[in-house]
Amino acid sequence: MSGDRKVDSKMPPIPHMGRGGGPRALVRGAEKAKDFKGTMKKFIKYLSEYKISIITVILLAILSTSFSIAGPKILSKAITKIFEGVMNRITGQGSGIDFEYIGRIILILIGLYGLSALFGYLQGWIMSGVAMKVTYKFRREISEKINRLPLKYFEGTNQGEILSRITNDVDTITQTLNQSLTQIITSVTTVIGVLIMMLTINWLMTLVALLIIPLSSLVIAFIVKYSQKYFREQQDYLGHVNGHVEEMYGGHHIVKAFNGEKKSIAKFDELNSTWYDAAWKSQFLTGVMMPLMNVIGNLGYVAVTVLGSWLVIKNAIEVGDIQAFIQYIRSFTQPIAQIANISNILQQTAACAERVFEFLEEEEEVPDNPKPIKLEDIKGDVEFRNVKFGYRPDKIVINNFSAKIKAGQKVAIVGPTGAGKTTIVKLLMRFYDVNEGAILIDGHDIREFSREDLRSLFGMVLQDTWLYNGTIMDNIRYGRLDATDEEVIKAAKAAHVHSFVKSLPGGYNMMINEESTNISQGQKQLITIARAILKDPKILILDEATSSVDTLTEIQIQKAMDYLMKGRTSFIIAHRLSTIKDADLILVMDHGDIVEQGTHEELLKKGGFYAKLYNSQFEREEEQLVS
Repeated sequence: MSGDRKVDSKMPPIPHMGRGGGPRALVRGAEKAKDFKGTMKKFIKYLSEYKISIITVILLAILSTSFSIAGPKILSKAITKIFEGVMNRITGQGSGIDFEYIGRIILILIGLYGLSALFGYLQGWIMSGVAMKVTYKFRREISEKINRLPLKYFEGTNQGEILSRITNDVDTITQTLNQSLTQIITSVTTVIGVLIMMLTINWLMTLVALLIIPLSSLVIAFIVKYSQKYFREQQDYLGHVNGHVEEMYGGHHIVKAFNGEKKSIAKFDELNSTWYDAAWKSQFLTGVMMPLMNVIGNLGYVAVTVLGSWLVIKNAIEVGDIQAFIQYIRSFTQPIAQIANISNILQQTAACAERVFEFLEEEEEVPDNPKPIKLEDIKGDVEFRNVKFGYRPDKIVINNFSAKIKAGQKVAIVGPTGAGKTTIVKLLMRFYDVNEGAILIDGHDIREFSREDLRSLFGMVLQDTWLYNGTIMDNIRYGRLDATDEEVIKAAKAAHVHSFVKSLPGGYNMMINEESTNISQGQKQLITIARAILKDPKILILDEATSSVDTLTEIQIQKAMDYLMKGRTSFIIAHRLSTIKDADLILVMDHGDIVEQGTHEELLKKGGFYAKLYNSQFEREEEQLVS
């Protein structure tokens, strides 16, 4: 279909603003899931495909952390040995420092830390693979889901909301799997392991060290409480700033034409200042956390050093144990801060997963007929038989629409705004199913066809042209992706595209930008007609697109459309009634019903609704010419 927008593999990815997942994201205000437990169960079940890899990652993370934790305890033996050797030399007793013993300790430490690094690398490598596979699976399922959703979902859902689920929400889940999951495992293992090692050294020193936990928790809770508010404001106003910039960029010509630059800059400054205030406060509160934690940690070091010195004097512990204990305290503080924020990470992840699962569970289109009909040769006879339809059950748009169109006829659908012209086209393409009645092609209900086979019969040229960021050649080939260059150029010549393409830089290889602003409106319309000619459809749907172009271009478009309509059943949604005088059949609609039908001359002779529409339009055109 020429005008039907699809997801194209050649189109570039849409840029987006991610939510972030670094260390600062740990204290960010998290959107909470409506059903945390239910969502996490679904998410765990979703990950069950990778359970062997995840279990392996958990084991490797535990081993890596355990070997790292054992290091200070073993190192303490070497320090104690050095201290004893030095003291023996001073007192003149013994043989001094036992370098052979210290050498063995160093080799053991190299082995331990080497294994710890190896296991850490392996668990990171495996987890990255799992995270990327989950991301790929989520995005593939979302992409496939988009193609199965009914049109009413997209007409009732914000486009940015859908993109946010594909990009931001999936990114957040990926970051949790790739970083936070292993961080949670290592943090818990570190805290438990370090606590055990400290208890094996001295229970009294451990008790003193544990006093820093409630103090650390109070500081973390205080900072998180206030920073969350500012992080929310930061994200909100970042969205406002981005929205304003996008709006001003999209309407740059209008801003220039109405001298709106100062007003635009003033509004940007206001939004940017508000965002700056929130961002400064949130970043300051986050940045001050580590210095405060270091202060609390240093208090712990002082207390342990004083108590440890007293215990050494009493020969209750060895000198090396004090060094090991201080190292363990250093390893104890950071994991506590990370564990304190685990619920925040999980809440954010659950909220994102919930939004993704909600999308994947959205109601889909009515399934295709399990045994669809396959017609070798479609003539193009179309019949609307007592069609009744409403977008909502309580609001019927099409009341009792009946019409028979013979193959090859040119049918115009006219009527005031809201009469139901576009709705008829949506029903014909089966973007929606009728509530009552039936639409038939060659005597077969369109619901007997698969949607793919049905839509392959149609070509569309809409008033709202759609081209994507690609070459002119690729945009025409979108009508039939397996077409050769020669076939594309032949269609372009038939649509009067070839003549202006030759004058463009790059010709058929010229890139059309994302907004399609580097070619004119008329040129865009001719390219979409060329796309429809290339497709060679059995039935055409044309939304008159000559109202916004100059007279010469209008003539070219009209010629191209006339060529396209030859020998094909054609439906024209007509806005300018003067362009459909030669239609074989004109269906006049008002409030969802056909109020008149016939040829142009027949309807004018009746002097009814069509005649009033035509004469009022003709009078307006005359007034414009006079003025």
